[in-house]
Amino acid sequence: MYQTIRTYIKPEIRIADLVFENPYLLLLLEHFKLDLVMHDKTVSQVCSENNLDEKVFITFANLYNGFSPADATGFNLSCINTIIKFLNNSHHYFTHDKYPEIQGYIKQLQDNNPSAEIRMIGTFFDEYFMEVREHLVYEEEVAFPYFRNLADSSKATMDGGKTKFSGAEYLEHHTDIESKLTDLKNLLLKHVSLKSDPVIRRKLIFSLIELEYVLNIHSLIEETILIPLVIKHERKLNIG
Repeated sequence: MYQTIRTYIKPEIRIADLVFENPYLLLLLEHFKLDLVMHDKTVSQVCSENNLDEKVFITFANLYNGFSPADATGFNLSCINTIIKFLNNSHHYFTHDKYPEIQGYIKQLQDNNPSAEIRMIGTFFDEYFMEVREHLVYEEEVAFPYFRNLADSSKATMDGGKTKFSGAEYLEHHTDIESKLTDLKNLLLKHVSLKSDPVIRRKLIFSLIELEYVLNIHSLIEETILIPLVIKHERKLNIG
């Protein structure tokens, strides 16, 4: 049965029990490059065995269970590389797994329902996908390298305290890449009529819901954890 109330995750809880309660946590394990076979290991045991920061793992896992962190004060610079690796792995999931899956469903709808409405959905999603790719490439080529350099640098190595990029600039230009998915869901649920293919429509809507869910977590990690942590350190170094 679908769970609307989920467990607040703590170190002593067994991971397998958590996954049974919320299967989306499989994505969390995948993005951390962890073996999905957990036996009866607890959160603490898995983090220790994989040299994974326990606070980062638990905070991210609780995001998947619907609990947002109050602030980023408990994180330090040693967490940045772990956070970025997780985000990079989630980028791979978006571009090589979820988006091709959605495009495949839309193509099936177009093949069986060659209407202007279905063509519009395909065009809308292709344009949206291009926007998301630009956002992810910007993170991978501009933002993340800067954040890594910040984590590995001292004031003496950060160009005398001057830089052309900063965490505040990134936050200002942080794109809301989830909102257009709501528009697409509304089109499919409220406005677009299909003579057939209810199964493909259902699969497409489910896939969009999952993508919206994980994109929201992705943004929360960046906006409530990574960027505040970066800005905090920039202030210490008097840069940005």
